[in-house]
Amino acid sequence: MNAKQRAELIAVLQARFEKHASRHPAIDWAKVRARLESKPEKLRALAEMESTGGEPDVVGFDETSGEYLFVDCSAESPAGRRSLCFDRQALDARKENKPAGSALEQAEAMGIELLSEAQYRALQQLGEFDAKTSSWVQTPPAIRKLGGALFCDRRYDTVFVYHNGAQSYYAARGFRGALRV
Repeated sequence: MNAKQRAELIAVLQARFEKHASRHPAIDWAKVRARLESKPEKLRALAEMESTGGEPDVVGFDETSGEYLFVDCSAESPAGRRSLCFDRQALDARKENKPAGSALEQAEAMGIELLSEAQYRALQQLGEFDAKTSSWVQTPPAIRKLGGALFCDRRYDTVFVYHNGAQSYYAARGFRGALRV
């Protein structure tokens, strides 16, 4: 990223941070900005989150590590990250009608991680997300070993965790990411 792109991204992140102050009431933007400027490699991942429709925002701070947690806060699962099966193994298992890729591979390429179920539930405490879509989440190895994967959504004012074959994909299912900066 060049200096202009970095400045534009930081401006977008600051505007979102200020607009949604309830997501991070005890966090100071000046400290977030300083952290971002000291970790320019993380800006690339945030730019990817932004360009795929994730609308990343700060949702937490780890006092032990000094890291801020950015999470996709778009109302629905990011539009640029949908119609993906869960991982490479699932993608390779499909014989026909393969999707363009997998959630885990795309997240890794972006430099982010899929939300855990706990992170997804914490996000839902900050607003209402995935009322019309769903998002793949980290899946325990025992479930994945048996061919399954987990996804979450919000319906009837309740957060649900479901299972599906890891090779499945749907136009309304994507993934949300988390990035520690």
